[in-house]
Amino acid sequence: MQQPQGQYHEHVNKGNELLNRRGVFGIVLGVCVALLATAFYMEHVKGLEPCPLCWLQRYAFMVVGAVSLLAVVHNPGGLGARVYGSLLALFSGLGLALAGRQLWLQSLPADQVPACGPSVEYMLDVLPLSEVLATAIRGTGDCAEVVWRFLGLSIPGWTAVFFTLLVITGLVMLLRAPGSAK
Repeated sequence: MQQPQGQYHEHVNKGNELLNRRGVFGIVLGVCVALLATAFYMEHVKGLEPCPLCWLQRYAFMVVGAVSLLAVVHNPGGLGARVYGSLLALFSGLGLALAGRQLWLQSLPADQVPACGPSVEYMLDVLPLSEVLATAIRGTGDCAEVVWRFLGLSIPGWTAVFFTLLVITGLVMLLRAPGSAK
């Protein structure tokens, strides 16, 4: 017995919607993995030492990647897709704020740049975590140093571009999820 044509298209559209949602989160996961691999390559192969704000931006990409992995595995509909979209936008927004802070530090005149601080590893050994986070967010002179550029943008410039794209993706997933106002 054949299904009426309308029901067939409804099932195909629902399948495409699920595939697209899972695919978008899969792409976000892939982007995060690629960016983190690039960061580790630049550190371990090219010898660029990450500053405290760089580490926090890496952690933001890790969290965004973890949220995306959960979304790919869970493949939620409706409310769940909106929750994952919200988390994607939230953590990407935090990463964007960190990249913005580092770009601001890089734009300061040399006499206004904060003093260089100890390495993150040393701070974690001797300071409470709350103080390490506060110091990292404030940034140090290391964070103001531009050691690499591509197409005129420094590393935090590129992370700001990617975090902006991820915020937009999260907001689209939030607003376009089934059951949301369109």
